[in-house]
Amino acid sequence: MNRVLLEKQLKELEGRNLYRRRKILQSAQGVRVTCNGVKLLNFCNNDYLGLAGHPKVIRALKKGLDKWGVGSGSAHLVCGHGEAHHALEDELAQFTGRERALLFSTGYMANLGVISALVGRGDRVLEDRLNHASLLDGGIVSGAKLQRFKHADVDALALSLSRSQGNKDLVVSDGVFSMDGTLAPLPDLVRVSKIAKAGLMIDDAHGLGVLGQGGKGTLEYFHLDQSDVPVLVGTFGKAFGTFGAFVAGSEALIETIIQRARTYIYTTAIPPAIAEATRVSLRLAELETWRREKLQNLVCRFVQGAKQLGLSLMDSVTPIQPLLIGGSHEALCFSDQMRSLGFLISAIRPPTVPDGTARLRITFSALHEETQIDLLLEALANILNKDGGC
Repeated sequence: MNRVLLEKQLKELEGRNLYRRRKILQSAQGVRVTCNGVKLLNFCNNDYLGLAGHPKVIRALKKGLDKWGVGSGSAHLVCGHGEAHHALEDELAQFTGRERALLFSTGYMANLGVISALVGRGDRVLEDRLNHASLLDGGIVSGAKLQRFKHADVDALALSLSRSQGNKDLVVSDGVFSMDGTLAPLPDLVRVSKIAKAGLMIDDAHGLGVLGQGGKGTLEYFHLDQSDVPVLVGTFGKAFGTFGAFVAGSEALIETIIQRARTYIYTTAIPPAIAEATRVSLRLAELETWRREKLQNLVCRFVQGAKQLGLSLMDSVTPIQPLLIGGSHEALCFSDQMRSLGFLISAIRPPTVPDGTARLRITFSALHEETQIDLLLEALANILNKDGGC
């Protein structure tokens, strides 16, 4: 494209406080990081259980590298599907209580591939308006008619489902909404989907590992199973601390996706060493329940302190605790002031969130300590007391 036009568009973004700049980390992920040469307390990553740097996970990765090398060599259906991949899929099926699981290279590719494999032209995809971009893009790419319903409005969804024209309908939602930290009304989604004989797909990227006694996510939290939610997508880059994604469900579902999902068929498999590391992190996430217990205690401590300060939090029981600011300029200013006090918290702005709802997306890890939560609250109070912040 024309360089002048591109530069003009970039300046317009900057003028609207929507220009994005990458931060450079000079340290491993953790609750303490070095970012752009400055040591900061990190409250904005998705390493909820603190497994990204766990010694056992690192050892498994190194051992996998020694055994399998670095690259997988090709797509799963050519010659890139190894023992490590297959073992992880079996363990994921057991973990989620499903017949089978299938690995994808990223969560974005999983959502595009799964939706496109299940519906197409003449069908409908009905999605929550606040779904992750990958879910919305999956609906568009599929060729099916994409209909978005008001966030968590089950009545609006039921009305749309009642107007079915006889083709396939697929209801799609996040389990935990990544920018709000709120839970989808899964029992109600299950109820109306079953009444309408529609498919139901849940992306539980931010619920798996975090919610439920065994860390099995939003479905365990609501006591739901494969018969309630036939299509479950999850990722490894959040609570499990590694990289990649999967879909889990019935034998017929997985075979259909293998045969039809272009983002599976035509993509190089994740490195087998990553699969080995994920096998270890999966076991740790399930067995070390103290991580979820500590995480929940930290969330409760923060929420109680935030209420005392009069902060505008959302109704979240998860380690995602967004502080609603409003304007993009104000959110950037607040983020910069927090950085000057030693805290790394990113400002989230449109189009990631709706206009007028820019926020600081504060997230917690099981590696955080109570004293660090108190320091965070103290810093937030200092900014708010300084002429109302920005």
